[in-house]
Amino acid sequence: MLKAGRRTPPGPPGRAALGILRQLRADRLGLMSEAVREYGDAVRVAIGPKKLYIFNHPDHAKHVLADNAANYHKGIGYTEAKRALGDGLLTSEGALWKEQRRTIQPVFQHKRIAERADVIVDEALGLVERLRGHVGTGPVDVLTEVTALTLGVLGDTLLDTDLSAFDAVEHSFEAVQDQAMFEMETLGLVPRWLPLKGQRTFRAARAHLEQVVATLVAQRKADPSRTGDDVLTRLIASTAQETDKRVTDRRMRDELVTLLLAGHETTASTVGWTLHLVSRHPRVRERLHEEAVTVYTRRRPTYEDLPRLRYTNMVLQEAMRLYPPVWILPRRAVADDEVGGYHVPAGAEVLVCPYTLHRHPRYWPEPGRFDPGRFDPDMPVDRPRYAHIPFGGGPRFCVGNHLGMMEATFVISTLMRDLRLVGQPGFQVKPEPMMSLRLGGGLPMTVHNATG
Repeated sequence: MLKAGRRTPPGPPGRAALGILRQLRADRLGLMSEAVREYGDAVRVAIGPKKLYIFNHPDHAKHVLADNAANYHKGIGYTEAKRALGDGLLTSEGALWKEQRRTIQPVFQHKRIAERADVIVDEALGLVERLRGHVGTGPVDVLTEVTALTLGVLGDTLLDTDLSAFDAVEHSFEAVQDQAMFEMETLGLVPRWLPLKGQRTFRAARAHLEQVVATLVAQRKADPSRTGDDVLTRLIASTAQETDKRVTDRRMRDELVTLLLAGHETTASTVGWTLHLVSRHPRVRERLHEEAVTVYTRRRPTYEDLPRLRYTNMVLQEAMRLYPPVWILPRRAVADDEVGGYHVPAGAEVLVCPYTLHRHPRYWPEPGRFDPGRFDPDMPVDRPRYAHIPFGGGPRFCVGNHLGMMEATFVISTLMRDLRLVGQPGFQVKPEPMMSLRLGGGLPMTVHNATG
């Protein structure tokens, strides 16, 4: 029984639990959207012994993610996903997480990322040329091309390595992510030894990625002259005192797989959703093209051009509002707390959902409308900081946000300058909420020259 003065958020009755479980698998975005639409900014959902608390107000998000972040560890789904992802930066907690963050943080400093701008520009221009080869040949899945680009950028910027030299790395990442989501949906209750197809595929993928990591480490150790300030070098140094090789190997695998999986997928999703939205709004595409031509003319883009790509940044911010790369932020309360006047008991599962928060009608008029003008830096807005959190917030704010934004900006602006990408008539792009908010079914587009 609740103590006097302890308010409980409204929510669906307990008898609805079975239907909620079905919807959790079939339509996670619909479930979250319906919950806040029907019950408001704070919702309590009971699924058997589990109690989910959904908070959908910027002040709530700020409290959970920043102000009292120490009381909220990674929550429902991430504990189970550890069976697939291990203890990487995405799933670890406490002292281990702090050590991991401290180890890799310098790699993502603005100065170092700026020094890698040429690598990203090379990849972006290479993407333009590959797509140009499809002019007049019918649709191509642009998302596949973009995903390959983002993985290549991360391999170079984080590992100083060409990951394309390893066969099927992208497919292995896909299998690991699928297994992580399966673990989340089933709450880790399905035995790993069952001969399910997905389990077998996952085991093969994990073994493949372990071999890739082992090869990368061996190559680096065999070449003492390559002691650059990248993630691989830092991980080797940070584990040098570990006496148990199994622990070292596991940490290398967990951290590298998590960084590469989360890093390349989120940026690819952001670029993909932006291209999809732009293809449906010709005037936005025209303005992007005009800006890119004005800033770059016909020359090679440079890091110094980025501040002048204001409209490109506005478009990306609006795309991430509608389709945030990280669509949900699950937490688990360590101790009793109060959020927005509602009691949250220790052990409760707390969900902050950027997808619904970014569509809150109080802060976003006509929330379903694509309008880059919302992010015009010259237009004053009265909007809380935590109304827009595409990279999360608080201590666990995405470490790679600067790299991701620079990459997305260069890719979108070079594509808009040189090409015109047209979505397939009748093709429905469906949001697929996995580790990131993916474009289900890919992004088939026809490619035209920008002036054609």
